[in-house]
This record gives sequence, structure tokens and C-alpha cells, in this order.
Amino acid sequence: DAGVVSIEHADFEGVERLALVVGAEIASTFDNPTATKLGHCDLIEEIVIGEDKVIRFSGVAKGEACTVVLRGASKQILDEAERSLHDALCILSQTVKNPKTVWGGGSSEMLMAQAVENLLKADAKFDEKDLTAAQKQAMATPGKEILAIKAFARALRAIPTILADNAGYDSNELVAQLETAHAKGLASAGLDMDKGVVGDMSSLRI
Repeated sequence: DAGVVSIEHADFEGVERLALVVGAEIASTFDNPTATKLGHCDLIEEIVIGEDKVIRFSGVAKGEACTVVLRGASKQILDEAERSLHDALCILSQTVKNPKTVWGGGSSEMLMAQAVENLLKADAKFDEKDLTAAQKQAMATPGKEILAIKAFARALRAIPTILADNAGYDSNELVAQLETAHAKGLASAGLDMDKGVVGDMSSLRI
């Protein structure tokens, strides 16, 4: 009658997010209501999604948040969709914080694997001033510790192998082609799993 709507059983995390997007402050008491900052949105309505009723706030002041509703035929599908969405949002937030990226498709792992193996070659030629302290240590590593370094290189090379296997392609053939491409100096070469070939990750934006 007074034009006031109340929402029962709202979780505090949801209330915090709502307060941020509508530009309001959370008031624990009503002792001094005039000192409380009120929020604003254009429309508050109750809608039905499937069999559930939810409250939708439209036209919020800041417009910096939204709610994503996931629906699926089974709990397993919903869980997988939620994980995929969570991964995508994490990648987006990290990219905003740190815009530096590396090439995908096994390109970066192959580069690192070759760099490690090249350091262990007895006849490898390097400019001393171009070597880092870690690289100089790797070149001077004696005995059985070399086996650990080689194992690390093999572990890095396993990444493009797994990518090819999971996509249903011949991993031995593709990884061999990828090694050849990197040996020729194609640093951005990686696996294009759409076509099952070695491609340029720079032009493919992967």
C-alpha cells in the first residue's frame, strides 16, 4: 500500500553485489535513515525462469554487473556450463589485470622445451651476455641432474601431444611437424585443432 517492496531470505553476498550496482549502502538498522545512501534502478520486477520466481533489477545506476542464468537438462550439464563460464570469466579478469599473453596450441611449451634441450647440448654456442643466471647454471649442471632437466623438457613437449590426442589427431605426426617448424625459427607455430595442422598462432589469435 505504501509502495514499498521487501525481499525475504536474501543472502548477504547477493545483497552486497546489489548494493554496489545500484549505488546504495547497506543499513543494518533504521535508527538514522536520513544518513543512509539510497540506491536507484529503473525497474524492479518478479519474473519466472523455468519453475522458479526471481526478482530482476533493471536499469541499475552503474550498469557494471549482471546475473547469468544457466539452464540445462541435467546437473552434470549445468556443472560443466558453470565451470566453463567460471574459467572464461577468470581468464577475462586476469587479462584485464595483466594484458601480457603467450601463444597457445602448444607453441609456448615447445619453445621452452627446445630452449631447455639446447642448453644441454655440449656443442651449443651462446653469447655469454645473452644468458641469464638460470641458463648459465643449466649449462654447468653436471651428472644425473641433467636427466631431470631432460625430463622437464619432455614434460613440456607432452602438452602439444595431449592437445593433439584429445582432438583425435595423430599426435606423433603433428608434434614432429611442430618441432620441425620451431627448428626452422617459426616461434609462433602451434597446433591448429580446427584443421588438424600446424598453424601460426599469431595470425590465428590463439
